[in-house]
Amino acid sequence: MLVETMRRWILTDGKQSGWMRRARLGTALAASWMLPWSVAAQQGANAPATATTPKITLDDAIARAQTNEPSYAAALAESKASGLDRLNARAGLLPSVVFHNQALYTQPNGLLTQVGTGPLAQTQASPLFIANNAIHEYTSQAAVSETFGLAGLAAVQRADATAALAAAQFEVARRGLVAAVTGLFYGLAAADNKLAVAGRAENEAAEFTKLTTEREQAREAAHADVVKAQLQEQQRQRDLSDAKLAADKARLELAVLLFPDPHAAYTVEAEGNVPVLASREDVQQAAAKNNPELRSALAALNVSNADVVAARAAYLPDLGLNFNYGIDAPQFAVNGPDKVKNLGYSAMVTVDVPVWDWLTTERKVKQSEIRRDAAKVALTATQKALVARLDEAYDEAAASRDQLASLDQSVATADESLRLTKMRYTGGEATVLEVVDAQTAFVTAENAREDGRVRYEMALAALQQLTGTM
Repeated sequence: MLVETMRRWILTDGKQSGWMRRARLGTALAASWMLPWSVAAQQGANAPATATTPKITLDDAIARAQTNEPSYAAALAESKASGLDRLNARAGLLPSVVFHNQALYTQPNGLLTQVGTGPLAQTQASPLFIANNAIHEYTSQAAVSETFGLAGLAAVQRADATAALAAAQFEVARRGLVAAVTGLFYGLAAADNKLAVAGRAENEAAEFTKLTTEREQAREAAHADVVKAQLQEQQRQRDLSDAKLAADKARLELAVLLFPDPHAAYTVEAEGNVPVLASREDVQQAAAKNNPELRSALAALNVSNADVVAARAAYLPDLGLNFNYGIDAPQFAVNGPDKVKNLGYSAMVTVDVPVWDWLTTERKVKQSEIRRDAAKVALTATQKALVARLDEAYDEAAASRDQLASLDQSVATADESLRLTKMRYTGGEATVLEVVDAQTAFVTAENAREDGRVRYEMALAALQQLTGTM
């Protein structure tokens, strides 16, 4: 019923006055926007009758998107996990402590063995396995181990480079999300403004149809003027429908990033002031310092360098230190029979010198060097691409900024041209085609102004991706 009533209001035959048609059109548009939201509200048992529609600024949209976008969440998780890997690699350079406890039983072989000499000598059953010391053996020791080698240092270097790479990739994802949200945000704002423009244009066409009808009845215009005005009004009605569809699509696309329910009601509040474009020198300096893609390529090269060091570390020996303190005796006690001390310590130094591995280490070194050369090429390509993209993005931003004032002037000129042409038509000095052309020019100028603002904001977002400071 509501949709049918709205259709009758919008497709009226021009019998109402201009202000009444505008009021009915505004009511119809408001009803069409609130229809899905009112239906959703009725489905909740405890939902309030009226709810305040939140106004979303660009900063709010970015903050909401950062909590809902999966790629951003994955990049953030990888950055945090890489930071923990770096701590683990550094911890690998420090001594490790283990409290080892073991009870061992071995079947006796039926023979007796004398343990000790003199008055403390004892006999005990011999174990069946010659590798074991007694049929009952208890071990309870604190073991401290440390290994010194180039491989450990290379692991720390690689973990640091990997963490830097993950952080740079996270920054790439963050700036990409900001650019995407900026485009969707200002795209929705422009779509809403275009919807308002289409509504005014449809109302203007309906009033012009009424004017031509009155002039025909007064025998001051031909019926062809009425037909042309009606065709223009029908076109404006279709434009209004398309504008509403575009606004609905833009609203849903942004809502997917902002809300758990894409059908949530909200409005966007864009800043009225046009952001200032920094100088080219400042942009270039910021890009050289803060470009995440350049940092990512540099970190990838550092990872490759660490892999080369780790591969070459296999040529060198490792020094191992082990210190044990506790008991390793047939009795689980500090002192054995006749007050023999079971508690003590032992220390061991190990040096493993690599001799021959069938050239496996040499091949691993070559593999790492090949990947390092590829990383160098990638870094050089990233540097060149950054220079080109930076010039393109800045030129785009400068051109779109310079066109904003011209677009505003075109809107004012088209508005004045439409007013004068309608006055001339009313006085019989202009044709209906001139009025239609003036109406079309005015609508085109308004839509072009909205597109120009979106273009400038997108150009600034592209610069922000490269510099992080816009």
